[in-house]
Amino acid sequence: MLDYVLPALADVLKAKGWMLATAESCTGGWIAKLCTDLAGSSTWFERGFVTYSNEAKQDMLGVKAETLAQHGAVSEAVTAEMAAGALQHSRAQVAVSVSGIAGPGGGTATKPVGTVCFGWAVQGGEVRTATRHFQGDREAVRAQAVQYALSGVLQALR
Repeated sequence: MLDYVLPALADVLKAKGWMLATAESCTGGWIAKLCTDLAGSSTWFERGFVTYSNEAKQDMLGVKAETLAQHGAVSEAVTAEMAAGALQHSRAQVAVSVSGIAGPGGGTATKPVGTVCFGWAVQGGEVRTATRHFQGDREAVRAQAVQYALSGVLQALR
């Protein structure tokens, strides 16, 4: 699927003259890595933020301490602020954010392992969010999150 999504995403961004920024937590920069694996990505990939800690989310993206305290790092409220912050702290016109529990530990009854929240922000538009529950080990959860995040960027642009 990524064989289709990434080139299509690159084409749409280039056609619009837009750039992408990423704000990643549980995926640890995997989305940015895949984007920059494509030759010529400097024309459409602006920057990536890897904000694994709550402090990094606050310092680099402007996520509010109150939002983290009230909702937790793995929440749509936080990924909305992460995506908006990635736009605000970059020259990009579209941003994607990801925060989740990849496992094997860290899950709770309300947020089990495999819970991943996403945010997509487009300049001049509203931030869209989603939560998904992925199955598998840490690697599988993260891989599914990367794919879902990039597919969501493509949807946001169309």
